[in-house]
Amino acid sequence: MFSKADPYSFISPSAYDTAWLAMIPDPHQPSQPMFKNCLDWVLNNQKEEGFWGECDAHGMPTIECLPATLACIVALKKWNVGTIFVEKGMEFIHANTKKLLGETKNHCPRWFAIIFPGMVELAHTVGVELVFSNRENLVDNYQNPPLLSYLEALPAYYDIDQDDIIKHLSNDGSLFQSPSATASAFMVTGNKKSMAYLLSLVQRCDNGVPPTYPMDEEIIKLCMMNQLLGLGLAEHFVKEIEEVLAQAYKDYLNQESKAKPSDSVAAQLFKDSLAFRLLRMHGYDVSSDSFCWFLHHEDIRNQIQNDHEYFSSAMLNVYRATDLMFSGEYDIQQARSFSKKLLKKITSMGTRDQSHVTLSNLQRVIEHELSLPWFARLDHLEHRRWIEENDVNVLWMGKASSHRLSYRNNCELVSLAKQNYEFRQSIYKYELEELKRWSKDLGLTDMGFGREKTTYCYFAVATSSTLPCDSNIRMIVAKSAIVITVADDFFDIEGSLSELKGLTNAIQRWNGKGLSGHSKIIFDALDNLVSEIAAKYLQQEGRDITKSLQDIWYETFVSWLTESKWSKTGYIPSTDEYLETGMTSIATHTIVLPASCFLKPSLPDSKLKPVQYENITKLLMVIARLLNDIQSYQKEKDEGKMNFVLLYLKDNPEAEIEEAIACTREILDKKKKDLLKHVLIDGFSDLPKPSKHLHLSCMKVFQMFFNSSNGYDSNTEMLEDIKKAIYIPLEVGTSKPLEPLEVGTSKPPLKPLEIGTSKPFYSGAKKKYQKINYQFNPPFKISNGRFFGAGALRNLGHGKTFILPKVRFSFA
Repeated sequence: MFSKADPYSFISPSAYDTAWLAMIPDPHQPSQPMFKNCLDWVLNNQKEEGFWGECDAHGMPTIECLPATLACIVALKKWNVGTIFVEKGMEFIHANTKKLLGETKNHCPRWFAIIFPGMVELAHTVGVELVFSNRENLVDNYQNPPLLSYLEALPAYYDIDQDDIIKHLSNDGSLFQSPSATASAFMVTGNKKSMAYLLSLVQRCDNGVPPTYPMDEEIIKLCMMNQLLGLGLAEHFVKEIEEVLAQAYKDYLNQESKAKPSDSVAAQLFKDSLAFRLLRMHGYDVSSDSFCWFLHHEDIRNQIQNDHEYFSSAMLNVYRATDLMFSGEYDIQQARSFSKKLLKKITSMGTRDQSHVTLSNLQRVIEHELSLPWFARLDHLEHRRWIEENDVNVLWMGKASSHRLSYRNNCELVSLAKQNYEFRQSIYKYELEELKRWSKDLGLTDMGFGREKTTYCYFAVATSSTLPCDSNIRMIVAKSAIVITVADDFFDIEGSLSELKGLTNAIQRWNGKGLSGHSKIIFDALDNLVSEIAAKYLQQEGRDITKSLQDIWYETFVSWLTESKWSKTGYIPSTDEYLETGMTSIATHTIVLPASCFLKPSLPDSKLKPVQYENITKLLMVIARLLNDIQSYQKEKDEGKMNFVLLYLKDNPEAEIEEAIACTREILDKKKKDLLKHVLIDGFSDLPKPSKHLHLSCMKVFQMFFNSSNGYDSNTEMLEDIKKAIYIPLEVGTSKPLEPLEVGTSKPPLKPLEIGTSKPFYSGAKKKYQKINYQFNPPFKISNGRFFGAGALRNLGHGKTFILPKVRFSFA
């Protein structure tokens, strides 16, 4: 996918930039376009509804389409071609400008406030007039991108002489790598380096040009990989992902000693934080310096803080990268605090540099990131969220619009992801019904006490694991969790001390003789489960692990018996004594270790033995216990039991409950970072990598259940997520707000669009001028009452060219 295809082919062409190249006259034949293929692209890529430009992932136009459509109309009119397309485009502008601008809700993007009025003035020459009121003095303190990168659309009263333009050309002849600005610069100056840049651009991108050129191909590949992971398609593109990671790590090693560029801070920070997250998540040893470099430059921090909207995508990636923080990485903690503060500001006031659709979705994504910790998110549901997100094709922000995944590639990937998700749902539904039958046949669903959590247990394992579809592992984990829940409730609620001792002794000798009632049901269910696991492992690996499995379960039953004795006798253990027992009684090791025997590579059976557990397993056991204790201390206090939070209060009589919880969270935070390091970095554990990731998945399940409450004990809190994970079909691509336009049909004459009309309308017969009055509130002020436009028509020896009249303005 990546090795054979041109990375540029994954990015949607920019209708706006392509139109500007289509406007350039041939220096040798001024009556002909210099880039006829760009003009042909404009002719062949108008949307059915009449606009040009990329829409969101479901085909809905955004305000990005307005300047793009006007630029395409101008290009067609300049060469007197495509009359029918011009008419459809003008109809779209007339019918939808107010609607699309209204959707910005007075948070007009800076780029739009610069470009759209410029395109309006340019479009006056072809008979479209849009008038904006309340124009004031221009005050623009934002530097990203610099104003000169909008050369093609700057106000007519600006003076940018040729020396200013040439001084700011890059070595490749471009003006800030912007095709549209460079096209304008070439029409003004005739600079040969700019012409060479444009020729190279069109040769490299012969089917529409991108919004930036050249593009960093590694960013494209990283974005594509991130897209595959987000859509839940990673298992189908293993080789491609490995290739991207290998190249990214090679780049990381080569760039460690290099200074970071200062002229593309947002793009570099976006790339570095994305690369760090993807590399670390896949086990590469990468330093935090690879993306935290911005913290060491006060000027860059100030730049980000003063223009945080433009850096929103970069800051979101920085914040996501900090999810993978290890203990002692204080610069990552600083980066997390810095990015979190800015992201909160973005969600509270809205961003300028996205269209309304992108803005709305960006805010939802940021709020999701800030409100729900990464540790508490289940992969399967995160994939659903990504698939249904209607701007999933947005990759990163450019000068005037988002770099987007091409519509065709996006549709194909979303379609594949939808099939993949619904295929998983069909498997999950079947397996859940099978699990319910197993639980019912063994009598576990009708115990008459405690919690019936068959569905919860299966939901947890099915939605949390990134492992390939493996029914054996899912069923082993789910069945183990069901038995643990029933047995734990029996020890906590139902059983007498005599019954509990009898059951524990039966587990020790692994013989249910003499048991009856609930004890008999629990033993028989456990014996059934252990026999099933041992038989499958014997068939697969040729070794009998029955005794090891029995020993793990006996250890767990002993811990339950110990806690039951404490509760029934009123004994209060020390904190260390409590944790030593409690980390066993939470029973996470009883779940992950037997299941790990069926992963590839398999867990060595020597790792099943009690007391010899790896540190990563012990970390999981402690984390799960503390997560449970934070959310269940009140319930256990009422039942006369002890937990870690209550013991802290006993040891610290002056402390309040908030302090006890804060102390527990502090311990938890460090333990989770340590576990993450054990999972992701080689050398800390002898467990096979799939087993380490199963440990991480189990920890995320506990974080999910106990993130803000005791969701496991609730009968309703998880139901909506369960439905989405297993039963409810995906909702993708169902809305399309605009009807196709039919040019030439009989419709009422055009009327001006008045402020206060409630919905857009479509025009009929054409007039020379189509006037739309709209109150335009840009994020900065517009000068002198003179119209903000793209300049006049002059002849500089290159045919008719759009240039800016001379009024002095400094870009220093």
